[in-house]
Amino acid sequence: MNTNSANLPINRRSFLQINTLLGAGLCAGWPLHGETASETRKRRFHASLSIQALEENPELLPTVVRAGIDAVWVAAFLQGAWHYPPEKVTEWKERIEAAGVEMHHITVPLGHPSFTEAAPDYMQGASYLPWQAGMRPDGTRYHGVCVHPPAAEVNAEAVAKLYAAAPGIIFLDDDFRLAPSPHDIGGCFCEKHRAAFLQKHGYTDTHWDELLDAVNRRALTPLLRAWLEDACDELTACFRAQQQVLPEGALGIMVMYFGSEKAGIRLADYTEVPMRVGEFMFSDDVFKPVRGKTDELFSALFHRRYARPENAYSESTAWPPDGLSAANLAAKFAVSTLADVRNTMLMSGITPYPLAYWDTLGPAMKVHAPMHERLAGHVPRGPFKHYWGEHSRWAGDSNPFSLFLATGVPFEVTAELAPDGYTFLADADARALSEGALKPQGGTLLHRDNANLTVEGARPLSESLEALFALKHEMLPQLREAPYVVEDLPVVCAWYPTAGTAALWNLSEQPQQFTVAFKQQTHTAETAGLGMTLVEGLA
Repeated sequence: MNTNSANLPINRRSFLQINTLLGAGLCAGWPLHGETASETRKRRFHASLSIQALEENPELLPTVVRAGIDAVWVAAFLQGAWHYPPEKVTEWKERIEAAGVEMHHITVPLGHPSFTEAAPDYMQGASYLPWQAGMRPDGTRYHGVCVHPPAAEVNAEAVAKLYAAAPGIIFLDDDFRLAPSPHDIGGCFCEKHRAAFLQKHGYTDTHWDELLDAVNRRALTPLLRAWLEDACDELTACFRAQQQVLPEGALGIMVMYFGSEKAGIRLADYTEVPMRVGEFMFSDDVFKPVRGKTDELFSALFHRRYARPENAYSESTAWPPDGLSAANLAAKFAVSTLADVRNTMLMSGITPYPLAYWDTLGPAMKVHAPMHERLAGHVPRGPFKHYWGEHSRWAGDSNPFSLFLATGVPFEVTAELAPDGYTFLADADARALSEGALKPQGGTLLHRDNANLTVEGARPLSESLEALFALKHEMLPQLREAPYVVEDLPVVCAWYPTAGTAALWNLSEQPQQFTVAFKQQTHTAETAGLGMTLVEGLA
């Protein structure tokens, strides 16, 4: 038996135990981005706090500092208007640094998205310049997330002024994109953008009608690809305009849940800058289901394909600020630990979490930091394949086939269809396979059995724990070379062979005992509800 545990809530004994989990060499990187030996493996914790909240509660800053926060982020420039003047930002930089932590910035360059022309109700405290609203394919207008002059120019001027007043990293929120939600195919469908698109490509009104049809069908046609490439060009140009007035590495992008090309975010354009990976489960009701947790992890793993671990930030957000319990917010730290996201960004909008939350978050931070350091730089491997393909990125919805992550079977992240193992397809990628736009490479492909598809070369499967556990038992003979959890309980098992370690995340709110089988041996591990455990000695 060889077990090392790090559970939540933490006590002094478990903290001392987890502090022994240090050291491990670097290994090969993730599909698109790894790291170099010179890069830090330390987990850092950040808090986004409004100046208003800091001024109203003098206990807020010392509380987060005592909890272990490394940096505080403030927002002063919101969609063309200064919510706080640069002089106020300079003042707070001095006060925050005097407290022993860094200060950085968040701006809202294009406006927080709304589904009407009016700004969202919860942003009433901010004033905005009257920039042109975006337009959906059906002709309805919405507030925010579109680029019309002078958005790029005004934002470039603002970030230069902000950096001069208080040097630091500047993140573009919310969430610097061209689609109202993670589910939408974006770009602004207004008359100006329509005319520019048709003229650039030599298209006619008929082509425009065909484009709208492709959007409605979520069909990745050449017309839709051209439209989204133009949207990506526009958003990237807006980013570059701001980047050019700042020192290298000072500007980053906050990516929404499954943010990608269909929202104007060509992820390959941002691989060398700070990137907040997209999460979504901001309240207890959506985080509580097992599928809520696996969706969250799936999105973070996808975005880590494009972000260096030391440049990656979590979206550990609660909305409303008390909508996610302190225990569930702390449990979200597991997503960053498993995905090797080195920076946890705790966010709640203008209003902070209840002050008592930090009594839970502080100890949780002290648990995850050394555990993460034990795993940092190592890459998860396994027979189950995490795949989010081109058709999902460009034309699909935000509904991954993610529940396989809860089976206790190891997995790995792939940028292409794998030649072996089991790859789980979202509906958009399954449709592409059925239409011949995606070619199998030799591995076993699975898709939802309710996708109304007949896919040659792929196997339909219910996305249920019952069906997935049955699949696990079916493939047991193939699991001799990888550790797996014997019990049919919802648990993530991430295996890092170069570290000889498996990380278990208990997805149940109840304490659990797990049995890990590996090479004719078994190892036992106990976790608190939603806790994590490291099982070592798996060589």
